[in-house]
Formats: sequence, C-alpha cells, structure tokens
Amino acid sequence: MPVNPGRFHSERLAIVGLGLIGCSWVKGLREQGCVRQVSGYDLNPESMRLAAEHGIIDEYSTEIEQVVRGADFIIVSVPIKAMAAVLESIASAVSDEAVITDVGSVKGSVVRDMQTVFGKHFARFVPGHPIAGSEKTGVLAANSELYQSHKVILTPLADTAAEASERVAMAWRAVGADIEYMSVDHHDEVLAATSHLPHLLAYSLVDTLANTHENKEIFNYAAGGFRDFTRIAASSPVMWRDIFSANKDELLKTLDLFSEDLTKLRTLIEQEDSTGLMGVLTRAKAARDHFSNILARRAYMEPMKTTSVTYTASAGQPLTGQFRVPGDKSVSHRSIMLGSLANGACSPCR
Repeated sequence: MPVNPGRFHSERLAIVGLGLIGCSWVKGLREQGCVRQVSGYDLNPESMRLAAEHGIIDEYSTEIEQVVRGADFIIVSVPIKAMAAVLESIASAVSDEAVITDVGSVKGSVVRDMQTVFGKHFARFVPGHPIAGSEKTGVLAANSELYQSHKVILTPLADTAAEASERVAMAWRAVGADIEYMSVDHHDEVLAATSHLPHLLAYSLVDTLANTHENKEIFNYAAGGFRDFTRIAASSPVMWRDIFSANKDELLKTLDLFSEDLTKLRTLIEQEDSTGLMGVLTRAKAARDHFSNILARRAYMEPMKTTSVTYTASAGQPLTGQFRVPGDKSVSHRSIMLGSLANGACSPCR
C-alpha cells in the first residue's frame, strides 16, 4: 500500500545531480507512482547511464537546459558550492509553473545563490534538507526507503508561494518523511551543532590518529566506540568540505564553544578533579538518555515491518552430568540451592 495515496504527482520531474540523496527521493517517488516521467543530469556520464539503467530516470542529456525544460518539479541535488552555477545554467529553461527545491545541508548560502540568479522575490523555490543519509554515495546506493520516518526540514522564505511549499512537502511525505519548518538562520545554527560539528570532529580524530607513529596499533585494536564515532568520516570529503565552508560562521561559533568546553575538560582531568569530571559525565549521560528516549518513542510509532514468528517450547531430556562451580559467591549460592533440589548427593555441594 503506498505511503501517500497519490496526492503528489508530477508529469515531468527533473533532477540535477544523481547522488544518493536525490536518487533515493526520486526512486521512492517512482515506487509510489507519483511521477510519470523523470529526466536527469549529472556531470558524470556514468552516473546518468546507471540511473537510467536502474530505472531511476527515464532519460538524460549532457545539456542541462534540456533536462529541466518543461519540468513541473525540479530537484537540485548538487554540492553546496556548485549550486550557484547550476541555478545560472537552468534559469532560462525553467517554466513559469515549475517548483524548484534543493536538498543541501546549508540553507543560507543556497538562498543567497537563488536570489542572485532568480531575484529576491522568486516565489517557487523551496529550500529543503532531509535529515537522513548514509556513508555510501552514488546512484547504486539509492534507497527508496531512506526517508521513511525521518525528518525533512523546509525553510520557505517570506516570498515563497504557499502552494509551492506545500507541493514540496507533499513530495517528501510521499516517501514517508516527516516535515518540519524552520527559518533559514535557525536551520544553519542547529545543523552546525548537530551535524556539521560531529562530522568535523570525526574527520579530525581519524586524521590525528592516522598521523601518529603508532597508527597501526591504534587501528588494529580500536573498539566499537571508535568505529561508531568515526563512521561518518567515511562520507564524501568533497561534500563536507563545501558544507564546512558554506556554513562557516555558524560552524565556527559552535566549534569555539566546544573548544572552550574541551579545554575545561582537560583541566579537570589534569587536576584530577573527579567531582567536576563526574558532573560533566553525568550531565552528558542524562542528555544522551533523553535523546535515546526520543528515538525510542519514534521507533514505537513506526509500523512493524517484520514477519510475526511463533516459537513453541517443548520439554527436553533430563539434565545429567557434572560441572565445577567457579569460586563466586552468587554462583555458589545458586549451586547450593540446586543441590538441595537434587536426588542423592551433589558433588559441588559436598
């Protein structure tokens, strides 16, 4: 059964930039029957060929104007720093009815680029940012379920047409996303703290350890915590370089705040201030537990996707044999209790 019963529909959808994020959205829309024809463009000819081969797009062209001409819905899914050039390239071919949206992680620079090309009062551009992704990239990583029960933040401007904003929201809801609205400035401030800084720190930690003379030992014996924290450093370096640059002001504010707290933490450890250190760790754990509860509540709201399995327990054979109980108080207590239930002598209890 479709996630969306068909409220969103596009006769001709165009996507510029055939990466994980854009292709996953289009793939989801296609599976929900929301689009009739999709045209695509990418600087990489192989990406266009693969997208057509796997049914994500119907046609492609090396001429970007040809791809967007006649489209009623245009998705721009390119690196932040490429946005201005792409908008300039498609401006003359965009129809008077087409709605344009993007999927970038920074909204301030995207809005500035859009206003430079289309004017400050252009009403059919709706900035958007899906809070979902993967360390995998490219057309072949496209996942039609990537956005199910994930948030998508839309940041419409004062001049954005309400019908354009709602059309983009419907397109996201069609693939199972939850829509939230923010101002452009607030979005960039929040994402600098919750996404951009963690990625920066992950890259920095891996780079620091890789440059030590003991890096082989470090990576050989790295535990799960290191793996989990640094997983996001496997993302596209080009994409994140552009994001860090585009959201420089907000990222630097957050980085300065973190640096101050990190210096305080170092002082606590250096001075062996166990009380102060315990305070930091306790507050952090409480905050993380609260975050986990939020995620858990969201998980309970998601529909079950697994098949119900019934297990039937049957009686087994009598248990016989000998075993040595380790010298542990709690285990010894249990050994005595089990021995008192046995028929005859119980070796461990003698």
